[in-house]
Formats: sequence, structure tokens, C-alpha cells
Amino acid sequence: MSGGWNTIESDAGVFTFLVNDLGAEDVQFEELLSLDPDSLAELSPVYGVIFLFKYPTDTPYTTAEKPLDGTFDHDAAERLWFAAQTIQNACGTQALLSVLLNRGDDEVDVGAPLREFREFTMALPPEFRGEALSNSELIRGAHNALARSSPFVDETQRAATNPDDAEDAFHFVAYTPVAGTLYELDGLQPAPISHGAVAADPLSPAGFPARVAEVLQRRIARYSASEIRFNLMAMVRDGRRRAREAGDAEMLAREERRRREWRFEDALRRHNFVGFAGAVLRAVVAAKLREDPPDGGERVYSRWVEGARTRMRTRLQSRRKAAGGGGGGGGGGGGGEDDVEMDE
Repeated sequence: MSGGWNTIESDAGVFTFLVNDLGAEDVQFEELLSLDPDSLAELSPVYGVIFLFKYPTDTPYTTAEKPLDGTFDHDAAERLWFAAQTIQNACGTQALLSVLLNRGDDEVDVGAPLREFREFTMALPPEFRGEALSNSELIRGAHNALARSSPFVDETQRAATNPDDAEDAFHFVAYTPVAGTLYELDGLQPAPISHGAVAADPLSPAGFPARVAEVLQRRIARYSASEIRFNLMAMVRDGRRRAREAGDAEMLAREERRRREWRFEDALRRHNFVGFAGAVLRAVVAAKLREDPPDGGERVYSRWVEGARTRMRTRLQSRRKAAGGGGGGGGGGGGGEDDVEMDE
């Protein structure tokens, strides 16, 4: 059971609106396209990163003895905000909170609701913190408000009985520096994982950007070379505030434009277009019937489909001639033609 938590996308705009909706206004997320430490350092201050990866099925993921990289720091589970993951679909928000709630008040103002949540849950062991998170109406509501509209999801559908037919599962984890140590915070592990000391200077070879890049490179190297489904986002300071403090009007305009684009994308993500698509199809069919009414007992829809196929064949033949195709290339084109016909 999902416990009422929907899946959210690994998207900088989604996570920015989520953290802002939870009350922390001075932070945003940036998607990172490489593991270049210099690119990450340019975004300083960087409060932490969130890494999305395919959940491994060929090797054990959790262990009570020793992680695949780093060392368990069981004492840190009491000092840090670390929660056991007790519910599905919440790992993205849990990774976000693992970075945010481990920031001091002098670094980030998390807002009154999250400050109260942190103070309340820090008195609990990690497994009860996870339960408190899963039962928080505030956090669950903000999380679900940013989920993609899925009008055709059947919650009663069971998982595939054949493992080969099962969909790939993905998981979020957080990496953040706390008190001079780089920690990996993963609610599926028994404790925070320490990856050693980090320097305060982000440009140092021992700084957070360089150290976290090393850890992530080792993690990615454990996958086959064909696996490229990874995503990395950094939690940084709000770019609009940085622009205002620097007096950079161009940067401010760029950041404001990004927010507008994120808002538009978010509106599209939340909207259920099924009704709209149905109305468009009905209008198109009605217009087509007025333009080309049925002739006696002929099946007008079959005539439309055959006409579309004929036009598509003509276009494909024209493209082949223009490209100097034919002969051996025709066999490949035939397969593409069948695909197009099925789509039509």
C-alpha cells in the first residue's frame, strides 16, 4: 500500500515548489548534468544533493554489517535528523527533508511548521521519525499536490507475477555535509553512512563538491555501462535572493523567468487532460463528418483511415526518393510504415 503518498518526479521545479510549500523560502533546487565538482561549487552555498538511481535487484541493497561504500555511523542517527523509510513513494520528500532538517537555523530558515516537526521528531528513534513523517498531513499534502495526474492508475492492480515483467524501481538518497563530515542519508539503511571528513572550502579538493562527486562516481561505477538512468539535484540558496543581493538585474530576470516556466510546467503536470482530449476528438470527428459525410452504407471511418495510410505511404516514398533510398533500405522502411499505420 502507498499509504496515500503518490510518486513525484525528480525535477528541480517540483522539488523547489515542494520545499517552498513546506515553508522554507530561501532555498531552491538545481539539476546537475555532470559530476564536475567545479560546476557544483559555483552554486555555493550547496546544502546537499539528492541522487536518484535504479534500485538494484541483482545484489543485496541493505545490510546490517557494512555498506558497500563508507561506514555506518550509528551514533549519528541520534545527532542528525535521520528517519527510517516506512512507506513507499515518499523517498523523494524524505531525501529532501534529510538535507533541509540537518541545516542549522543560521544556514536556512526552514519555517515554523518544519521547525516544530524537527523538534518533535528529534526526540524519537529513527523508525518512529519515519512513522511521524508518513503520518504528517502537512508534508503528505504538499508532496501529493505536486504529483503528476494519473487518471488511469488502478490502485487494485497487482504487481506482475513474472519478475521480467515488473517495472524498474527507483530510489532517492541524500548526501549532505554535517559538522565536517559527509553523510549519506538513506531511510532504507539502518544508520547514516559516513564518507569521511569534508573541508569547509567548497573549492578545496577535500570540499563537499569534490568529495560527493567521488562517492557518486564509485556508486555509478557499480552499474553496467548501459545504465544511464540517474538524476542529481542540488539544494542551494534561492537564486532570486542571490541576484538581488548582488544587484544583478539580468540574473534576477532569468531566475524569475525560470519560476514562471516551472509554474506553467507544474500546471500541465497536475491537469487531467482526458476530458479535454475527448472533447477535441469529438469536435474533430464532427467536423470530419460534415466535410465527408457517410455515403450510403459505407463505413466512413474505414475510408478515413485508408486515406490517411495512403497519404503516409506517399510521404514515405517521397522521403526515400529524396534521400536516394530504395532497394535494401526499403525493407527497413516497411517496418517503419507498419508502425506509423498502427499509430494512426
